[in-house]
Amino acid sequence: MPVLSASDPVSFTIPAIDAGSELLSLGLRDNGSLEVPPGDPGAPASWYNDSPTPGERGPAVLLGHVNATDSGPGVFADLRKLKAGDTIDVLREDGTTATFVFDRGEQYAKDEFPTQTVYGNTEGSELRLITCDGYDPDTGEFDDNYVVYAKLVT
Repeated sequence: MPVLSASDPVSFTIPAIDAGSELLSLGLRDNGSLEVPPGDPGAPASWYNDSPTPGERGPAVLLGHVNATDSGPGVFADLRKLKAGDTIDVLREDGTTATFVFDRGEQYAKDEFPTQTVYGNTEGSELRLITCDGYDPDTGEFDDNYVVYAKLVT
């Protein structure tokens, strides 16, 4: 299993769905919940900076919106279109690129989110992409999260 040394992520691309952005570095809010990227149209995704850097052992976590505040598409709008073999490239500060291959995508109710499954230690280097899902038109809220699981290949 390949594992890279620590290096903060700079940007990512997902060629199969023509997605990508620079990456913000965000942590936790005072209440312990994850800071989320801005919801503006064209807003970038973020790296959860309390997770491993992409390529290190463990699950690196990237967060992005499924839609923007104007209801246009967010940076992670098409994650559900990913399929086996699709790659996610993360450019790192040291100039290297960590390439991950899509493993699977899972939808979880926000009130039943499997924290250990998503954030828990892994044997190798893995990547998680997390966005909102399960839009409820009656409330205007997203009741679920969609999580992409990917594994480092180079």
